[in-house]
Amino acid sequence: MHPVLVQIGPLTIRYYGLMYVIAFTVGFFLLAFEVKRKGIPLSRDDLLDLLLWTIPLAIIGARIYYVAFRWDYYGAHPIDILKIWEGGLAIHGGVLAGTLTIYVFARVKRVSFWALTDCLAPSMILGQAIGRIGNLMNGDAYGTPTTLPWGIHFPPDSPAGMTYPGQATHPSMIYEMILNLIIFSYLWSIRKRGYKDGFSTAMYFILYALARSIVSFTRGDSLWLGPVRAAHVISAVFVAAFVVFIWRGRLYRRELKV
Repeated sequence: MHPVLVQIGPLTIRYYGLMYVIAFTVGFFLLAFEVKRKGIPLSRDDLLDLLLWTIPLAIIGARIYYVAFRWDYYGAHPIDILKIWEGGLAIHGGVLAGTLTIYVFARVKRVSFWALTDCLAPSMILGQAIGRIGNLMNGDAYGTPTTLPWGIHFPPDSPAGMTYPGQATHPSMIYEMILNLIIFSYLWSIRKRGYKDGFSTAMYFILYALARSIVSFTRGDSLWLGPVRAAHVISAVFVAAFVVFIWRGRLYRRELKV
């Protein structure tokens, strides 16, 4: 595994960036398909505007979240904050920043925020699954050392190789990719079942939070809040909040269409 796909003179194409381009492209077409199916009055140009705002702001949010939890390092090496191609994007920060951007967009366009995020939910989780391939090639989002036969030895100059030199580690990014694909299959299968607006969005947050909590037990690069993994704290908040949201809104009840 190597982070660079192609290098031609000064031009370098990295797997990390390529996977995110693929993820955003696939996500755009899935989103456009769902928006049209649900009859949300947004054109493809509107959706392109949405992504052009959401993607960079989500990346910034993901980076800020990661840097905040690693300030002991980045405070001493501020120039490294800009080196996002080396990894260091925290999905929870990206989701929070992206969700806020989508909320503002929905208000400006006067469309239902929950209907729009329901369209986005399958695209989001599929994009996250694709992005994990970039993590694999980059050697970040890695796991703790393991003796299991599917443990991976990363190159010595990769984040995983520098943290655990000469040791096989859990392929945590692959674990998460598999779980994300399962969640995608579920979200894609329920989109026509008549649930109220917001149900798919809530299930995205709940299921991803549970998946991330499971995978975090094997992660070797976890962010910490004292003795507790930050992913577990944030995931617990997401699960609790959206379970209450589903229950209070009776979103689990299907709407019969005549």
